[in-house]
Amino acid sequence: MKSKAPFFIALRYLWGRAHEGGRYLRGAAAGIAVSLIPIIVTLLVADGMIRGIIDRYLELGTGHVQVFNMMEGTNFEKESEIILTRRGVRGVWPEQRGMGILVGSKGRTGATVRATDPSFWDDAGSASYLKIVAGEGKPETGADMLLGENLATAIGAQPGDTVRLMTIRTGESGGNIPRTTSFVVKGIVSSGYHELDALWCIISWEGGQRILSHELSSSSLIVKIDDPYKNADAFCWSLYPALGAGYSVYSWKDLLRSQYSSYESTRQMLLFIMALIVLVAAVNVSSATSMLVLERHRDIAILKVTGAGTRGVAGVFLWGSFLTGLIGGIIGIILGLLIGININTLIRSLEKLLSFFSALFKGGEVKILDPGFYLETIPIVIDWFMVFMIGCFTVLCSVVSSWIPARRAGRLKPMELLRKN
Repeated sequence: MKSKAPFFIALRYLWGRAHEGGRYLRGAAAGIAVSLIPIIVTLLVADGMIRGIIDRYLELGTGHVQVFNMMEGTNFEKESEIILTRRGVRGVWPEQRGMGILVGSKGRTGATVRATDPSFWDDAGSASYLKIVAGEGKPETGADMLLGENLATAIGAQPGDTVRLMTIRTGESGGNIPRTTSFVVKGIVSSGYHELDALWCIISWEGGQRILSHELSSSSLIVKIDDPYKNADAFCWSLYPALGAGYSVYSWKDLLRSQYSSYESTRQMLLFIMALIVLVAAVNVSSATSMLVLERHRDIAILKVTGAGTRGVAGVFLWGSFLTGLIGGIIGIILGLLIGININTLIRSLEKLLSFFSALFKGGEVKILDPGFYLETIPIVIDWFMVFMIGCFTVLCSVVSSWIPARRAGRLKPMELLRKN
């Protein structure tokens, strides 16, 4: 049998008439396509959620790299000049972080005090993720303050209101002394992710120097570079000889290690569960191949009589399973990508539909993705390499699952087959 013959015979079975066995392979291809849709959508949603959350932490929280002076407190002026001369640096800002109690007209609550240069909020990365809910988006003077949306709601603060911030300073005797300072709420902001900005209380660098004790707060340099996902680790190592002894440099991967690992573990578990569906669909390909072998006994006998060997006959059915997996995989991946790319529109439409029916029964508005715990909008991130690997995995499972019935078909004896027919 010529090397190309098994391929064309398998192609005829796949696209042939239903009574010729094509219905089995086409049905299996449809099963594979349906099984791939959820795994592709899960991949896009998981990658989009993880990338959206991590990007917000990188641009609004930790930065791409943080530099700490382990020897003594500093304003980081010399260090900033050194880092700004490095290639690929987008910006450098000093930041001081501490804890305090914020008191407003409707109550009090704990807050994370962030004192940084106002230009940090003008950076393109920061501005792209910082949503100004009310007022302005950065503190101009030492008496100005920005509040996270949830924190402002908790204490009943609005732009223009005066709030009090109680912090702790170290006295001359070494004891802790409370200190209360009044600030004017300049604006209310949101990162679009509740876990990041729930306790934000943002003031200027000068304001932080005035009210935050160096012994009870941490100071660092926030550095942003061109490609944090690829260059953060190498950039960190390059800073050590430039800054000298007494400094600690951490990339965002170090600062967010536990959180990022948790996200990745969840993503992998979801993909593993979805992969089980693909395995079930691959079993259907094996069943379809077995049914095709039963219906095409006469064809197998003719191929055997005309000189086809065991490998040639088996190749026909292996090619059939390969084409079934390939076509089903292509269709499933395309449909999955179309749904994943339009997932935000689909979610909004479904929310409106569910809210309509909920209103009929005097219920409230339905939110599929609660903005208190998830991103308000899922970024669209397509990992083409992973999509390709999923497609290859699908085709491989289809071929492997059909190996036994294909080999059984190749070992059938032609005279017995002709006698039965």
